[in-house]
Amino acid sequence: MTLSIHDSVTTIKGVGKAAGEQLEALGVSTLQDLFMTFPYRHEDFRLKDLTETPHNERVTIEGRVESEPSILFLGKNRSRLQIRLLAGRHLVKAVFFNQHYLKERLSLGTIVTVTGKWDRGRQVINVSNFKDGPKTDQADFEPVYSLKGVMHQKTFRRFMRSALDAAVGQHAESLPADIREMYRLPAIGNGLEMIHFPTSPADVKHARRRFVYEELLMFQLKMLGMKKARKEAEKGVAIDYDLAKVKTFIAALPFELTGAQKRVVNELCGELKSPTRMNRLLQGDVGSGKTVVAAIALYAAITAGFQGALMAPTEILAEQHASTLAEWLEPHGITVAFLAGSTKAKARRDLLEKLESGEVDLLIGTHALIQPDVIFKNPGLVITDEQHRFGVEQRRVLRDKGLNPDVLFMTATPIPRTLAITAFGEMDVSILDELPAGRKLIETHWLKEDSLLPVLRKMENELSAGRQAYVICPLIEESDKLDVQNAVDVHSQLSTHFSGKYTVGLMHGRLHSDDKDAIMRDFSEGKIDVLVSTTVVEVGVNVPNATFMLIYDATRFGLAQLHQLRGRVGRGAEQSYCVLLADPKTEEGKERMQTMTETNDGFVLAEKDLELRGAGDFFGKKQSGMPEFKVADPVHDYRALETARKDAEQLLESRHFWEDQEYAILRSHLEESGALSGDRID
Repeated sequence: MTLSIHDSVTTIKGVGKAAGEQLEALGVSTLQDLFMTFPYRHEDFRLKDLTETPHNERVTIEGRVESEPSILFLGKNRSRLQIRLLAGRHLVKAVFFNQHYLKERLSLGTIVTVTGKWDRGRQVINVSNFKDGPKTDQADFEPVYSLKGVMHQKTFRRFMRSALDAAVGQHAESLPADIREMYRLPAIGNGLEMIHFPTSPADVKHARRRFVYEELLMFQLKMLGMKKARKEAEKGVAIDYDLAKVKTFIAALPFELTGAQKRVVNELCGELKSPTRMNRLLQGDVGSGKTVVAAIALYAAITAGFQGALMAPTEILAEQHASTLAEWLEPHGITVAFLAGSTKAKARRDLLEKLESGEVDLLIGTHALIQPDVIFKNPGLVITDEQHRFGVEQRRVLRDKGLNPDVLFMTATPIPRTLAITAFGEMDVSILDELPAGRKLIETHWLKEDSLLPVLRKMENELSAGRQAYVICPLIEESDKLDVQNAVDVHSQLSTHFSGKYTVGLMHGRLHSDDKDAIMRDFSEGKIDVLVSTTVVEVGVNVPNATFMLIYDATRFGLAQLHQLRGRVGRGAEQSYCVLLADPKTEEGKERMQTMTETNDGFVLAEKDLELRGAGDFFGKKQSGMPEFKVADPVHDYRALETARKDAEQLLESRHFWEDQEYAILRSHLEESGALSGDRID
């Protein structure tokens, strides 16, 4: 009986009610769902010659039992069964852990097939898979799926085999013939057969290429489709700024713009003049000068009669932005106002009246900007700093304060290109990849944890010169599960060490936001000499007088986070230092510490962090920006990602894509995703 890919899995021979429910729990309702449940690896059961098998490699051999089984019981439910096995010219030991029940099947002279890890030096195989008799009917490769509950691999494979046999010729082909021919990709039916039941490693590689490309192409069509739909549907306002005034403003700045800043300013100003709504991500390394780029764009919008808004995640960072922008903009007749949760009621009312009447040109603040009573007269450009610190809804509310204002998101977390075009694929991306001239690089040193005393002496040298220091700890309080330094204990120790000489403050995430702001303000004003903190200081704290940072248990942090922390120093004219205290136990840990001492380039570190830890850890478990893929990995498959993006761009601009029948499935996928309706992923 031929089945359709849309039929229920219960139509497969052998799938009863119970098995159907088990498959449903795995997210498998139809045959199509089943086919798209890809194995995450394949067991290789090809017979191998032990002479050519490297140490510690998995191997399958066929042999004759040459000794009676011996069993050693090691305690409750634990045992070790051992036999001698003659495989070709090799007499080896085969060891079975917790499988003493196999004794009766391993009698002298019996032919068996075993798979396990090969200990070349000891001539031992630690058996993980056993089969009676010679390897005759066992496949060379068996798929291994990510299953849960009571569903077994063998049962799932049987269902997959039955389904593929019953649906031959019924698979809907999503990739047109010209694309498959160009990249030599198998047709859908052949690809499914090769990935689920390969006959060689080449089958797996060939099939995986097809499904990786297909998945990334569909994703990029969705991302670029949303961008295209947004640009067509969201007609913004052309901001016809005064170029002469903008040039005068830039010339009056107390420093020369870098080449990267000039390039990005041109990108932003070009988009301001366009009637299409800006939706752009500006990423720049710590100290690359994102704030002045934002100031120029805001000033340009204001010269055309529009208002600007800038939202920051913390009050202290918002205050710093307000102070800096007021210093640059007010001499040019721009009215800058600051709004936060702590703003007094009367001052807030006065400010909001002026905002609504248009007397305030630029409003800077925290999430207080998105309250319903905050009404702009004519907003033209809204900027969100450290955009990942705000939720999607918070960013949307600020964006919707006016009639399609231009939108700019900023982040100081360098994002590798592969992730930027994946997580932010529907946005335009500008990059500041150049530091201002004369900025001194932070000296970074990695020391073992028994080197604390000389580190404290170096810190005291900086303090005695009138400068300040950060001390970062991975935990707030002592943990019985983790043997790492905690902020409370370190604060106590340093308070004693520097007693009578220097003031030591403590900041962590459990403090009330008002208390955190007060402590940070005291540190900014020099009332605290040494600030002991967890990673709450990671983003946006600007204290130019802080020149020394000590990070305890540095291996607890990823490279990107260590770089963000290090960026809290090096903001003034004096040489700054960062000391990483760490005793890494792994080669990866040592490599991370070494990399930190070798480069101050956040993009280099971000790429390395991605390589070492993967996309999920790079963004963090709570980050929703990265999509889930069934088979593709945008980090390891970055060439396919770039190719798919290029192809998606060409397809969306092609008349054939919108008209020809062979592109119908790709078009329907685009329509089902909501990309053509103007829906967005922030």
